[in-house]
Amino acid sequence: MDGAQFAGHCNALRAELVNDFTQRASGSEVAAKIATLGLDDQQALQLTAILDTVVRDTLYTMLLALDGAASLGGCQQQFTVTDEDGNVIEDIEAAAWECFHGDGGS
Repeated sequence: MDGAQFAGHCNALRAELVNDFTQRASGSEVAAKIATLGLDDQQALQLTAILDTVVRDTLYTMLLALDGAASLGGCQQQFTVTDEDGNVIEDIEAAAWECFHGDGGS
């Protein structure tokens, strides 16, 4: 797996999480709490957009922290991320930018 694939999997996770958070049928705790708010359709769309931004920015920052380009809980250092075959996943920062903010983002 390379950095682009790794970032892509994280971006897919972003979409899955936002869907789980906003779909009552998902059974997630977040969806249940949102359902109690009684939002109209426009408010629900706005909240979905906010949650998508929060999850995107969180995952993007985590990827940058793994690559040593951002702080993780006040500690900034580069981590070595490997796949299950022991191959080092490189260039996470550039791949994350492209995936979350470039043409590859959604």
